[in-house]
Amino acid sequence: MEEKLRIFLCEDDENLGMLLREYLQAKGFETDLFPDGEAGYKGFVKTKYDLCIVDVMMPKKDGITLVKEIRSINSEVPVIFLTAKNMKEDVLEGFKAGADDYITKPFSMEELVFRIEAIIRRVRGKKSKEQQVYNFGNMRFDTQKQLLTINDETKKLTTKESELLSLLCAHANDILERNHALKQIWEEDTYFNARSMDVYITKLRKLLRPEPNIEIINIHGKGYKLIVPTEENEGEQ
Repeated sequence: MEEKLRIFLCEDDENLGMLLREYLQAKGFETDLFPDGEAGYKGFVKTKYDLCIVDVMMPKKDGITLVKEIRSINSEVPVIFLTAKNMKEDVLEGFKAGADDYITKPFSMEELVFRIEAIIRRVRGKKSKEQQVYNFGNMRFDTQKQLLTINDETKKLTTKESELLSLLCAHANDILERNHALKQIWEEDTYFNARSMDVYITKLRKLLRPEPNIEIINIHGKGYKLIVPTEENEGEQ
């Protein structure tokens, strides 16, 4: 029998929080509810969760701060933000903190479950694939373990960073079309998803900076290209 997924839910609205917990449990998800960011952090460090749902605006500790702390403990666990504001700045700040998705209040319970299931399918599909390692110049990227090593320094990538870098590596020295990346990773080509992808491209560029022979360039009107050393280029050096 398949083990139930455990969901971390942090929501300061007591009525909404209880309603969400009851609904998610009815859908087969083990769900722990926390009323604020501080309580959420204390609960997260004690239990292993498969997915986090975090309200942005909370007392004691806001959702952005909480997710940054969660990411410092577990860079892989998927995160969905709940926000009462459909503001560009809030959404982008959430993606910078490491969110995988967001949903704006008021929302339907069915939509939230759909988003949860979509993320879980993507994560499970990624983990079920055979391990694949990319080696370019002084860079080594383990897509399964989400580890990026450059010049003997290894960093653990978030799920979104790893998924995007995997696509770039698969299209190395070729164009990764913007729309293709959005549909593969975010499953929808929207303004907010496109802006969030730009944020992750910027983060990846910083991570790749120690390797001067590797860079991500913009292809105007099309997408991105990961430039990596080829055997011919290495032979010329």
